[in-house]
Amino acid sequence: MAASAAVASAVLALPLAPALDRLPKRRVLIATECVQCAAMLTVLVAFALGRLTVVHLCLVAAVQGAGSILYLAAAGALVKQTVPPHALLAANARMETTNWTAASVGPSVGGFLSAGLGAVATVVVDAVSFVLGALLLRRVPAPPALPGEAAESLVVRVRAGITHLLRHPGLRGLYANAMLFGGAVMMTAPLLTVFMPRDLRLTPWQYGLVLGAPALAGLLGTVLSPRVTRRLGERRTLLRAGAARGPWILLLVLAPAGPRGLLVVLAAQAGLLFTAGVFNPVFATYRMRATPDHLLTRVTTAWSASAKVSQPLCTALGGVVAAVAGVRPALLLAGVLCLAAGLLLPWRSAQLVDEHPPVGPAQVRQGLQLR
Repeated sequence: MAASAAVASAVLALPLAPALDRLPKRRVLIATECVQCAAMLTVLVAFALGRLTVVHLCLVAAVQGAGSILYLAAAGALVKQTVPPHALLAANARMETTNWTAASVGPSVGGFLSAGLGAVATVVVDAVSFVLGALLLRRVPAPPALPGEAAESLVVRVRAGITHLLRHPGLRGLYANAMLFGGAVMMTAPLLTVFMPRDLRLTPWQYGLVLGAPALAGLLGTVLSPRVTRRLGERRTLLRAGAARGPWILLLVLAPAGPRGLLVVLAAQAGLLFTAGVFNPVFATYRMRATPDHLLTRVTTAWSASAKVSQPLCTALGGVVAAVAGVRPALLLAGVLCLAAGLLLPWRSAQLVDEHPPVGPAQVRQGLQLR
């Protein structure tokens, strides 16, 4: 269901992105929240009528996935429109901090609600969360919509996002790196559900610890990202942090059974998420600056849609390798792919030169007030 919904969400989101480019981004964000809420409510209605099916859940998951893709694309465009250029890195770091916090807390809260209140009540809470999100978005500044452009066919407008990615020297390398690296990391997710309890003989609570605790390292990475960037510069931070994400998956292959294996897995996951936490805000800022405003929604949507297709394919590949050769060889393959992804980073691209020096928190607040 997850794999089919991911591909379907990409197919739904791509043709919608061009239409959103010229709309006020706050309105787009509120609309996606409302659509996702409505999709969740259909699950409750179908369940109450005794008509809930796997097909229905797949359709809802596809709508949710498409809404998430479009939301993230519109949110990035809104940040670029409302935040001064010199403060973009700090703003993206704060957004990444929020994302890491949600990733740490959300699954635990969902599990607690499901255990205590049941799945139906949890779906109600999930639906209400989208309503609350839409209400909070009304407090966000609403910059005007971008001016219209010459009429073009839908195919041309959809293709414009991926064309910009492939033609821009800096973005092309980052895009290739992201597809391979993200796919390799996602390959490990189902493998670990077998590897930890069976091969490492870890208990359910230890498995839960591995899922939640390393996210704190990702949170720390996003907090430190602006400081690291002020010291090294955006180019070196982007390349070094991007490459530093690569080796951590290989540690999983060496993990022994028992408590020592738990420590190895925790260290590998924490190292991976920490370096990703440093990398992500710098990458998001660079992608914003390297993309014209009228293409930003399409570029971000094309990026996310590509990931929605590549990641299930890599996950399936990992399953095949695990079935044929074992889980450790499959994890080894994922680790090698993560290392190989570092070679795809735009090491020689002159377009990674810093355009705006990173600033401190006080300058960010001052810039936002002036804006």
